Amino acid sequence: MPKLDKEEREILEAFERGELKSMPHKTAEFKRHKEYAAATFKKDSRINIRLTRRDLNALQKRALSEGIPYQTLIASVLHKFADGRLIEKMPNYGLKGIGEPPH
Repeated sequence: MPKLDKEEREILEAFERGELKSMPHKTAEFKRHKEYAAATFKKDSRINIRLTRRDLNALQKRALSEGIPYQTLIASVLHKFADGRLIEKMPNYGLKGIGEPPH
């Protein structure tokens, strides 16, 4: 069995104690959530964007290592940014302090 994190262990232990119950009407509930997901991720707009060859190559390599199409990776990054979930990482310049470029 793979190593479980804390949350996974808690769920497994609750299941083994018989504390988890099957959802009534789970088929209808599953269908409803599937429709929500489809509506959320429906791509209904198209854009054109110019990138440097270097950036495009880097994105394609990253997507390949993730096992997803590069367009999907780009859309995911943009979605996370628009949703406020993409945090900019400030460079660490060492002795001058975090985020301060050397003089």
